[in-house]
Amino acid sequence: MTDLLSIGASGARAYQSALATTSDNIANAATTGYSRRVATVREVVATGGNTSAINSGLGANVGGVTRAADAFKATEVRTASSDLARTLTGATWLSRIDTGLTQNQLGSQLTAFFTSAKAVAADPTALPARATMLENAASVAAAFSATGKALDGAMTDLKASADTAVTQLNNLSASLAKVNAGLARATDGTAGQAALLDQRDQMLEQMSALTDVNVSFDAYGRASVRAGGSSGPVLVDGAQAAIVSQTSNDEGAFAFSVRQPTGEVQIMSPNGGAMAGIAESGNRIATARDQISQMAQDFAEGVNAVQAAGSDLQGNAGQPIFAVGDPAYQLSAVMSDPRGIAAAAAGGGTRDNSNLAGLETLRTSGNFEQGVTDLTAANGAALAGRNSVADAQSSIRDAAVSARDSISGVNIDEEAVDLMRFQQAYQASTRVIQVARETLQSILDIR
Repeated sequence: MTDLLSIGASGARAYQSALATTSDNIANAATTGYSRRVATVREVVATGGNTSAINSGLGANVGGVTRAADAFKATEVRTASSDLARTLTGATWLSRIDTGLTQNQLGSQLTAFFTSAKAVAADPTALPARATMLENAASVAAAFSATGKALDGAMTDLKASADTAVTQLNNLSASLAKVNAGLARATDGTAGQAALLDQRDQMLEQMSALTDVNVSFDAYGRASVRAGGSSGPVLVDGAQAAIVSQTSNDEGAFAFSVRQPTGEVQIMSPNGGAMAGIAESGNRIATARDQISQMAQDFAEGVNAVQAAGSDLQGNAGQPIFAVGDPAYQLSAVMSDPRGIAAAAAGGGTRDNSNLAGLETLRTSGNFEQGVTDLTAANGAALAGRNSVADAQSSIRDAAVSARDSISGVNIDEEAVDLMRFQQAYQASTRVIQVARETLQSILDIR
């Protein structure tokens, strides 16, 4: 009877643990990063000289809590997440460039300026037409300045995003090092170990969204992480974490470095994740801003050169309409008197408009309006291409996540079936205990 009692008790304990594990799965079905756990119930095997189990057996126990996970599926998710994050980051800043190029209507303002110059040429002595031309000149200058400042603001925000990404990566590295330390102390096959492994995988996925990571695991499940490929600098090794930093310049170049716990500094070259997208976007923003600045300088210098070649309504040599700032996109309209527009050739008289032909020549040779259109169109095409790639990569990542979750995710229907099965087994085990106690009591009553 003692054997029967111990067998029933072992079964009750084993299925109580199985019920608790299943309940934990159900409770965490919607918890991000949670991997399904399975309590492995196994037979207690007789060892040594124990012969009492020949006829009755020794019962059952829980061999440990097994975490449902697939390392290869998790690697695929990290790779897909890294690729998608790089593309989405690039698309975000391409959209920011597009906004900067279009919101101030620079192309339209240039067109309005050259059109107003034609109105002055039609009637060189009409002050209203001259005043309109100066108003349009001020609008062009404001549009150049606003466009350049918008791109400058995008660069400033991009640098802030780089700092944020670096901070997030350092925090994740430090947290992962602590998880590694916990895994070294955790007992194998326990719920605590499974929870630490969940945290480890979730942190690795978050790190992959910032930079591409190469991950290896030791016998304890501790992760060793390198950034930028298998030969890149180590971010986390055991319970130690490196520190990442970034620097950037006005030309849009971003550089990332890693300081190891030993003090050694290594170059980090991200090929994926948000950091790679940031580095790429810095060059794009700087290029667009430089093109706007060069265009502003060429436009202002060209208009001023036409002015210098002619004479105004009072017969004086034409003075500059624009002043070029530093940076060059900061144009300002410096002429306030409409009579100062040099429509006539030198000595041509007040009715002469021949000098304004120089503006039409400048319009054609400078190709300013088309330049703005081409720059905007090229950026828009790049943005459309990135969005298309992002759609494809999003589908790839979704498929990778689905494949991983088919193994590690919680299926409520399956858990409900297990819950009923373990409940019945637990009730049957308690019934065994009850029968053993009743039988033992009957024997005692006979005596």
